[in-house]
Parts: sequence; C-alpha cells; structure tokens
Amino acid sequence: QVQLVESGGGPVQEGGSLRLSCSASGYGGSSYCLGWFRQAPGNEERDWVATTVEKEDPEYADSVKGRFTISQDNAKNILYLEMKDPQPDDTAKYYCAARPVSAPYCSNFWKWYNIWGQGTQVTVSS
Repeated sequence: QVQLVESGGGPVQEGGSLRLSCSASGYGGSSYCLGWFRQAPGNEERDWVATTVEKEDPEYADSVKGRFTISQDNAKNILYLEMKDPQPDDTAKYYCAARPVSAPYCSNFWKWYNIWGQGTQVTVSS
C-alpha cells in the first residue's frame, strides 16, 4: 500500500520561493504517475499543478509554467514541487497524488488519481 506524506508548506511572501516535499512509502514494482494538485478555499475541485512519469517530460498547468518545477529523488522516494515567484493566487492546500500505470500517460484530472497525501497548506502574502 503506497502512502504519501507532504511537507514544506507554510507562509511565503509574494515573489519568494518554497519547496514542497512528498515522501512516498510502500512502492511496489509498478510505474507511477506522480502529480501535484491544489485546492483553494471554497473550491470543491482540486486543480492540476504538475505531473511527472517515467520516460516523459513533466507537464505543467499554464498558471504555474515557468515558475514551478516538479522533480523527484528516486533514491529517497521523494517528490518535490519547487515554487518560485509565488503569487497570492497560488494560495491553496497542495496535495501530491499517485496512480500506478502500465503506460507513460498521466491525466490532469484529479479524480483519476487513487493515492493521495493529506495535503500541506501554502499561503502567499503580498
């Protein structure tokens, strides 16, 4: 059973930087789509931020492209989200997600993912 635990959230000034981490345990022999999603206050849906899968380039939502970077440390089983130049609109609870896959395709629809962390809050002040 794969478990995900996010960390690294907190308050950050507009234009600053922050790195979120997602530690994974329980990986089996499958390949996984790994992603970051966020949910702003009052929203029922989780918005796609970025995804990565083996043998493919990472993909990003237009709203974060050029500012956020998704990466992973395979040796430590940690997924990262490097946030540069965050803006107040980036304020949300950030979740990492995973789904085992047999082909290098990742959906950007949050309900497609079946493994979730508990989330970490990011608050960007101006």
